[in-house]
Amino acid sequence: MDMLVDLHTHSLHSDGVLSPEALVALAATRRVAVLALTDHDTTDGCAAAAAACRAQGIRFVTGVELTCAHLDREIHVVGLAIDAAHPALTAYLSRVVAVRRERIAAIGARLAAARLTGGTDVGAEVLASAEASRTVPTRTHVARRLVALGLARTLQEAFDRFLGRGRAGHVRAEWPALPEAVAAIVQAGGIAVLAHAHRYRFSNGQLDALCATFRAAGGEGLEVGLAGLSPNDYTRLARLARRHGLAGSVASDFHEPGLPWRPLGRFDKLPDQVAPLLARLRPC
Repeated sequence: MDMLVDLHTHSLHSDGVLSPEALVALAATRRVAVLALTDHDTTDGCAAAAAACRAQGIRFVTGVELTCAHLDREIHVVGLAIDAAHPALTAYLSRVVAVRRERIAAIGARLAAARLTGGTDVGAEVLASAEASRTVPTRTHVARRLVALGLARTLQEAFDRFLGRGRAGHVRAEWPALPEAVAAIVQAGGIAVLAHAHRYRFSNGQLDALCATFRAAGGEGLEVGLAGLSPNDYTRLARLARRHGLAGSVASDFHEPGLPWRPLGRFDKLPDQVAPLLARLRPC
């Protein structure tokens, strides 16, 4: 059997639902051999995940998923094999988490002002919960609270009705530029990987320019072996990896059990002529 690898997962320290220990336990049942925890803009769960991986005999990769911007769009860059305590990285994380908190507060205020939440300040609730649990607050947390209040049936409906562009709770965030995110990862001794590039709603030309900018900034990898890719997206990502000399990463972007299109663990298979990123990662 081919080795199962997953280089992009989330725990409850960002918008996942499992603790790092529960995530690793699930990875063990899935026979994952190499696992990275890459929470949004935090490394708080990595120590616990690393200890749990040691106990299970799983190779652990310290990671993070940084939020940044390119062409006025939110972009995510995964950092792998990072020094979580490096000052350049911790400074970047502090800056972005502050932006996240401001955004969640603004979302709550906008929804309350529009009288859409029955007097409940969902932003304040999410921020209080995040502070108590050492969680990075995200819009997904707001969406989950809207579902819990009965204002939406699903997370997608919460985004469609309340949080998406043109809706009452849409708040634009000023993220750092893409090269800054890559620099923080590289300075922390890590490898920067452009995450789920097919989701950014760029034209082919814009996506090509994004990869060029990323590569010029010091980026080394592109997520190619992703869960749930269409054949067209798989082909497009493979073409971009080859054109820009980016190594291919395999990942699920796992957030919670029960989502069949994002199963934990991916086979380490990549298209021809796409070098595997795994070979570049040092043991953590």
